[in-house]
Amino acid sequence: MPEPGGTIDELRSGVRAWAEQHVPKDWREEQRGVSHEDSVAFLRWWGGQLREAGLLAPHWPKAWGGGFSIPEQVVIAEELARAGAPRNALFHVAVYNVAPAILHSASAEQQQRYLSGMLAGETWCQGFSEPNAGSDLASLQTRALRDGDDYVVNGQKVWTSWARESRWCMALVRTDPEASKHKGISCLVIDMESPGIEVRPIRQAWGPSDFCELFFDEVRVPVGNRIGDENNGWAVAQGTLAAERAITILDMTERLRRRGIGAAVDQAASFQLEDGSKAIDDPAVREMLAECFAESEVLRHLLNGMIDDIVRGADVSGTSSIIKIFYSELLHKLTRQFTDVLGARGQLDGPVLASAGWETDFWMNDYIHSFGWLIGGGTSEIMRNVIGERMLGLPR
Repeated sequence: MPEPGGTIDELRSGVRAWAEQHVPKDWREEQRGVSHEDSVAFLRWWGGQLREAGLLAPHWPKAWGGGFSIPEQVVIAEELARAGAPRNALFHVAVYNVAPAILHSASAEQQQRYLSGMLAGETWCQGFSEPNAGSDLASLQTRALRDGDDYVVNGQKVWTSWARESRWCMALVRTDPEASKHKGISCLVIDMESPGIEVRPIRQAWGPSDFCELFFDEVRVPVGNRIGDENNGWAVAQGTLAAERAITILDMTERLRRRGIGAAVDQAASFQLEDGSKAIDDPAVREMLAECFAESEVLRHLLNGMIDDIVRGADVSGTSSIIKIFYSELLHKLTRQFTDVLGARGQLDGPVLASAGWETDFWMNDYIHSFGWLIGGGTSEIMRNVIGERMLGLPR
């Protein structure tokens, strides 16, 4: 693989050649319908392939195996999407959510301790949302009381991705119940093997059970596991939430353009309607596919602008909210409308493909999955509030 700092063309050809050799051509077919355990094993293997190639965390500093510039990260995302590579789902929380917070807010000792573990294959989960604190995350009630050199944690988290497989959890907890809700929160790294932790998988409507509930009952966490200052966890959390977007959404957008819309066009060309004609011959179907493609081009244009702003150091919080809404609603629209095109026969496919996210080639499954994108990472309603307040200057 080319190193950071070379030419863009060299990097693109290098990633493309690597993908041709390492992305299994029939991985979707082989993974369809496998058990949760087998799906996790496959994702661990794929994470190892990315790690060995230096592609697991290209956005990290060079000292930690990254060092690729923003334009170089764009090329890597584009080429992996073009190759139809598996998503880095199992390690996404660690690499893209937790690591930026550790790099910006943790001590040097904590960085060495946790980042090296991620590079060695440790999986992380993120204990943010609670039953009554989802979109309004600052309303969280999980408590952490100081007891000598430990915090004692009690409470519940929900929608915690990959909690069963995780070695560590980055959790937001309330350490000062008397402070205002944004100021009494701390960020703790919790050992998932600690006594007092119960993990309950949640089976999603589209099949997999990688979401979980977490219950903390008198869980002791060393004070040395706190990231940042006590009661300053909200600032740490904002770094992790911002890190979920930008290149991550670019990767997903390229997959939507190439696999989602591309697969819909290919299937419409072969799918026979009840009158014997092909779906692609229906003007309404062609119009729908053309509209989705045009919107995907607009989305990519918005992404290019945001990436330019990131390079310049500009605030992209409002733009990232626009892109989150645009992507989520385009994905939902495409999967809903193409499910309608296929009709009842489109619901008779096979079991879901947990390791592919929404890219299962089973449109009904992907349509059901798409509802989660309207909620996860900030609901569309909350994102519209952010846009109104931060970009349009509207009152709260």
